[in-house]
Amino acid sequence: MNLEENTIHNKNTWFHKYQAYLGEFVYGGIDGAVTTFAVVCGAVGAGLDNTIIIILGFANLLADGFAMSVGAYLSSKSVKDNYNKHKAIEYWEVENVPHLERKEVEDIYRAKGFEGELLQQVVDTITADKDRWVDVMMKDELMMSEETKSPLMMGFVTYVSFIFIGLIPLLIYVWDYFSTFSGNLFLWTSIFTSIAFIVIGFLKTYVTETSKLKGISETLILGALAAVVSYYVGDILEGLILKN
Repeated sequence: MNLEENTIHNKNTWFHKYQAYLGEFVYGGIDGAVTTFAVVCGAVGAGLDNTIIIILGFANLLADGFAMSVGAYLSSKSVKDNYNKHKAIEYWEVENVPHLERKEVEDIYRAKGFEGELLQQVVDTITADKDRWVDVMMKDELMMSEETKSPLMMGFVTYVSFIFIGLIPLLIYVWDYFSTFSGNLFLWTSIFTSIAFIVIGFLKTYVTETSKLKGISETLILGALAAVVSYYVGDILEGLILKN
């Protein structure tokens, strides 16, 4: 392999390694943008001061992002732990009751259409290697596949995405706090957040393998609905509180 081929191979390996976490990045980003924009919309609807919007926005951003990343980590770790538990049981059964496990392999492949001598050859081949034997039992008997992604990395990518994308609805308000922004803050926040929804919706299509238009439209509609609900909830609550 020459230098150019090696460089391309390394790039592809790096790309495929981190491409596996695109789903975590997308869903973390969607959640971050939706929840933070909803907080901004609710605060604007309630007529709160811009300083309060920044405080509520960052409190939500950091706390919810952490909670979501911990949830992603624990969920993935639970899946891995459950897989490893059942895998250990299968190893024990292969070593201690091999005749029963061999019978299970025969039943599995008989159901797939194998018969007679061919069936016995397949069973002999599988049971000749314990690792291969256990892998077959995990996939064909328990219908379980091993999670290859790191739970820690899944939690980290989710948190980074939540913070990075979720920060966008707050940028204009932060800008205005440090140096006055000459424009409608909520309008520009809505524009920038819509762009974020479009980008994250576009990336989502690579995870769900759906059309670009569908992915972008779904994300935009989700964000718009959350914004409308939050705005009017804030507006209604403000009215009720002021009346009292």
